[in-house]
Amino acid sequence: MLGPVILAASRSDKMRRFVSAAPGTKQVVDRFIAGETVQRVIPIVEQTVGKGLEVTLDVVGEDITTPEQATAARDAYLELIDRLKDLGHGAKAEMSVKLSMFGQALENGHELALANVRPVVEAAAAIGTTVTLDAEDHTTLDSMFAIHEELRKDFPQTGCVIQAYLFRTEDDARRLAADGSRVRIVKGAYKEPASVAIQDKAEIDKAYVRILKILMEGEGYPMIGSHDPRLIAIGQELARRAGRKLDEYEFQMLYGIRADEQIRLAAEGHRMRVYTAYGTDWYGYFMRRLAEKPANLLFFVRSMITKN
Repeated sequence: MLGPVILAASRSDKMRRFVSAAPGTKQVVDRFIAGETVQRVIPIVEQTVGKGLEVTLDVVGEDITTPEQATAARDAYLELIDRLKDLGHGAKAEMSVKLSMFGQALENGHELALANVRPVVEAAAAIGTTVTLDAEDHTTLDSMFAIHEELRKDFPQTGCVIQAYLFRTEDDARRLAADGSRVRIVKGAYKEPASVAIQDKAEIDKAYVRILKILMEGEGYPMIGSHDPRLIAIGQELARRAGRKLDEYEFQMLYGIRADEQIRLAAEGHRMRVYTAYGTDWYGYFMRRLAEKPANLLFFVRSMITKN
């Protein structure tokens, strides 16, 4: 029951101010956010890849209200790509983007987001890596999928994300699996109404498995976004049944969560990618991490009442 409350708080300016000022916030934010600047995150990329893992990098920030802010978001990713170029990790260090950061919600937002994200995808391809379009709330998805389709005309490696709790997702998965694209499946972390999304956690898990089976049996490249041990084991079994080799799918987990399991999967020969967020506008991302798992919230509350 706490999840929806926390998600509502993620859109509250009053709660943003309260959480930002809380004495224990930095300790917990540092667990989930790799740093505030590209200079801080680059050594973490090197450390992560050095452990046999891969990364996808997210410059956090979704509250874009002007075209100038959208341009700045584009430029932040271009700066990141320029720094990644020197590392030479290729597809081991890709990027994840939220189209809301590129102006999707503004006037003529679809065209603006496409115009801003295209240079990022082009620059990523030039250094041998790629971009995955993150899924946001259900009202944005038709635009996201249309931009994904347009980008794949020139950059077929461009990935996208689907969310198991949405009723529409099985149909989306069938279309994408036959398309040969890279698809990350997650449970979903936005507050969605019962008219468009499954509300029961057990039913969301069942939907996740059904959708993952579609992806594994399709022609695309599945990316399993989950920390759930049971879903990870099911993913391995579905891959085996589909005759997939270890390099024909991958697991993805968040920076700061289940680090030992990330190492274990990589040691077994799996591709294991760490979703690594950084930047100053961390609040919305941080609150969704709390909503996803009660243990994260407990960790935060304990830090708030512990002296620094």
